[in-house]
Amino acid sequence: MNITKDDDVMESERNIQLPEKYYRDYAFYIEKEVDPDYQHASIEAYEAFRDMKFGVRIHFGLYSIKEWRGESWPLLNQIYRKRQAYQEMYKRWNPAGFDAEEWMQFFERSGFKCFAFTTKHHEGFSMYDTKTRVTRRINWVAKDCPAIEECNVAYSIMETPFKRDIVKELCDAGRVHGMKIDLYFSHPDWYDADFRPYSCFPALTPAALKDMRRFDARPSKIFTKRPILPDPDAEASARMMARHRNQLVEIISTYKPDMCCLDNRLGPDNWPRVKETIKMLRKIHPDVMFRNRGIANYGDYYTPEGVVPGDPNNTNMPWMVIHPLGSSFSYEKNARKYKGAKWVIHNLVDTVAKGGNFMVGIGPGKNGTFHPEAIKQLEAVGVWLKVNGEGIYGMRQWPVAWKEESQDHHSSKKNNTTRFTMTRDGKIVNAFVLEWPGVMFTSHVLKPKEGSVITMLGYPDPLDWQLVNGNLAIQIPTALADYKPCDHAWCFKVEVGS
Repeated sequence: MNITKDDDVMESERNIQLPEKYYRDYAFYIEKEVDPDYQHASIEAYEAFRDMKFGVRIHFGLYSIKEWRGESWPLLNQIYRKRQAYQEMYKRWNPAGFDAEEWMQFFERSGFKCFAFTTKHHEGFSMYDTKTRVTRRINWVAKDCPAIEECNVAYSIMETPFKRDIVKELCDAGRVHGMKIDLYFSHPDWYDADFRPYSCFPALTPAALKDMRRFDARPSKIFTKRPILPDPDAEASARMMARHRNQLVEIISTYKPDMCCLDNRLGPDNWPRVKETIKMLRKIHPDVMFRNRGIANYGDYYTPEGVVPGDPNNTNMPWMVIHPLGSSFSYEKNARKYKGAKWVIHNLVDTVAKGGNFMVGIGPGKNGTFHPEAIKQLEAVGVWLKVNGEGIYGMRQWPVAWKEESQDHHSSKKNNTTRFTMTRDGKIVNAFVLEWPGVMFTSHVLKPKEGSVITMLGYPDPLDWQLVNGNLAIQIPTALADYKPCDHAWCFKVEVGS
């Protein structure tokens, strides 16, 4: 394995840091420098993460029955009767159309190298065979509603008529197809009353009313204030942290994911116990890559959401853009809301040129199948990657381009349509053009080595080129212009030496 100069740092000398804007939400309670006894995933795991480049993010849960946009978030704006009905839906849910092998074949045709899947979203419903139990929940239609009631349920897919561990089936099928696996897990849990009032919990407590920031609590859109429940006592807090830890231990030890996509946070009061849990998980599976959410710089990667960062050089923490193909990460009914193959390809190229990965989000409907338009658009991306994947997978940012063209890169100048990627050994630079260049492609930064063979991926013949006043000029033959090897973006492969 070739390692670039930035990867030669010894494990003990690494200082993994989030960009400041992503750290500021945690700065008031999570230390910036991690404990001396904590180690991040290995350099090899980091490099494997950087190699993936393209993945799919799947949100699937009770909200899929309702086919809500916005995953489980709309639950917060439901009246009490509808909240109670939502909590009971699992008893009738049978997503009979779900087929893990079909999903993986679709992912493979689309060119994905990894997938992320929701083991449990904020609603608290587990999509796997958890052995943990919920012993307190909210009864939204109680006489003195809402009220906390005792219960004894897993609140999981195994208690539905479906009765199959979806996470296990996906992990098993994914490994057969060589997919990297990222399992999403929500720190907060809106079903388990012991988790009140953290991270937008549907009911507030007196303590949360006094300090919303401490609990990451927010008022509801449809109520002047959220219903008030008693603050949890020490026993409830202990139950919360034990179940939080036990579920994460289950996920990490049972399914051995390559990545664990943590979400939201449990606040400063619980941070010491969350940190202990992360250290425990690291011993179980040392090379699992943790998303930063809720653990800040103890994480291994972060996820700019809905945007490709402008400056890729403000952190040494690996990153992966997450962006929905439709209007949200869950099921999109309206075919016109899907953004198209061109949108995916341009964002993928832009992200890879800046050193990151791009993960597009889709969700299945209540039956466990994807919208035909989503399948059509993503399979078109897969066709494009069959031609151009050589310039995407395993590539790194070309620092020369960012240094010399950063101003042009964010302007309206013509050069804004060019992106560059580089092989890890630095011998090949790929120049992606997002608009067809016409009869000539030129670049003032790309300098081929003497005798370099320049090609366009998908076209068999070498292209004529010359340096004109120090600028590279590549001639586009008529045959290539008439029969372009792909749509939406095209890649010149250039030998530049080492």
